[in-house]
Amino acid sequence: MISASSMSVLLVDDQTSIRSILRNTLSQIGFVQIAGVRNGLEALEHLKSNPVHLIISDFNMPDMDGLELLKVVRSNARTAKTGFIMLTGQASKDLVQQAIAEGVNNFLAKPFTASSLKSRIEAVFGPICSV
Repeated sequence: MISASSMSVLLVDDQTSIRSILRNTLSQIGFVQIAGVRNGLEALEHLKSNPVHLIISDFNMPDMDGLELLKVVRSNARTAKTGFIMLTGQASKDLVQQAIAEGVNNFLAKPFTASSLKSRIEAVFGPICSV
């Protein structure tokens, strides 16, 4: 069983409110190492010096969207194995299929609950505890 407090998470969403909700929800689950950025370009910059266990990214963002970020993350040897959950509002079937083809680990639909977020993370990493 993995401890949530030992895992680092990067939140990638252009909406401050969504990042805040995700951060609060992850904190309730027991995560403490949580960073947030506004788009894929900022995520890549962050990842250069701050490797993470999990990326939770929105699909639609300016500058670099979640699908492009996923492609770059999977193509880089340093980040290829990083857990990646795509946050979706109303993603088209095409986008979902592309994300699957690029190696996304899971999807999380908006709106979400602490329980649904935890279950998506556990589907990637196995059971997590909050200690």
